[in-house]
Amino acid sequence: MYILGLSTVKNDNDQARDANTATEQSTANNSIVTENTCFSKVTKWLSTWRCGVFLCILALCFVISVIVISIYLARNTVIQPVPVFPEIPDSSLGDVKIKNVRFVERDEWGAQPPSAPLTKMKLPVPYVIISHTATDFCTTQSECTFRVRMAQTFHIESRKWSDIAYNFLVGGDGLIYVGRSWNYMGAHSFGFNNKSIGISFIGTFNTVVPPKRQLYAAQRIIELGIEGAKISKDYKLLGHRQISPTLSPGDALFDTIKTWPHWSSKP
Repeated sequence: MYILGLSTVKNDNDQARDANTATEQSTANNSIVTENTCFSKVTKWLSTWRCGVFLCILALCFVISVIVISIYLARNTVIQPVPVFPEIPDSSLGDVKIKNVRFVERDEWGAQPPSAPLTKMKLPVPYVIISHTATDFCTTQSECTFRVRMAQTFHIESRKWSDIAYNFLVGGDGLIYVGRSWNYMGAHSFGFNNKSIGISFIGTFNTVVPPKRQLYAAQRIIELGIEGAKISKDYKLLGHRQISPTLSPGDALFDTIKTWPHWSSKP
């Protein structure tokens, strides 16, 4: 009987296991069928015109969003200005050889760069304007360098000009100090800046005549300007007072330049 009971219990367990297995298989099959049905519905819906319209609207919304964002960023993005570096004038004259005089270039006398781009002139110019700085006289390069730097600082910071006013300055040391040089319009003579080379004598010459080496340096500027086609051969030489209400270049210096070639009593 004991053996018979064990056999009966075993058969019952086997039947229960088979029943569970059948139930699990049925549940899995139902799940697969459900998934297949959902997939079939989705696939069928994707092939409908409604799906096509929906996808088109979605794509259109995406494109519009991209355009709106791009316009917003373009309008609100700060574009950094490209820095402007003004050209620095120098005394070069191409193939013309500079003899018996020396130009002190801007970097030698410690010039500031122009605060704004300088305007180029149409060359050769028909006028040469002589002025004086109405400052103390100088006899050495260090003194003259100081005077030139002070003049540039005054013109830029007080006058609000873009650079020192003169094209050239001549010192009592006999040297030529490069201002705006040959090609760039100065700020020395209103109404004539765009058609003249402005040469200023460092010092005040109301009663005192400049020394010969200072006068010679100014004359050499004119001669070299003609050779280099920067100054017209038939140029007119004028004193600053002839075109502006000023005492410049001083009585003594003005009387001197009236004896130079090309001086004109009328502009």
